Amino acid sequence: MYNYSFVRCGVHEQDFNRERHRLHHFNIQGFKRPKYNVPVNIIDRDTFYEVHVFATGFVKEDFKISFVNDLLFISGKKELPEGEEPKFCRQEFPVKNFERVLYLDGKVDGDNISAKQEKQVLIITLPKTEEAKQEAKIVTIQ
Repeated sequence: MYNYSFVRCGVHEQDFNRERHRLHHFNIQGFKRPKYNVPVNIIDRDTFYEVHVFATGFVKEDFKISFVNDLLFISGKKELPEGEEPKFCRQEFPVKNFERVLYLDGKVDGDNISAKQEKQVLIITLPKTEEAKQEAKIVTIQ
């Protein structure tokens, strides 16, 4: 199952599955992060959005990023050696794989998306379209 997020009007990220997951995954021990999910921050810069994917333990070869029909697909998959899978009593981030999908709402130039990894954080740069770069107009109240 994909966890869909939205980039609308700048840094606003709306995850319409968040409440459903929160209620579904709450148990006696407290909140449990939905399986196959990693935290994502979206930063609104002047000419681009910057997506920070916090994927601890993944290296750049483990990631796959694709852009189709205004959707940015981000996934990570790595193999653990046989017999070395951890036996968790609590798990809050994935160790083998994850998937995220961001809906970009026509605000990104898909031909110029780039990515890099710094200190366990995958950073995806999404250049804004000319429409998305336009600043909001201030309305004077009379």
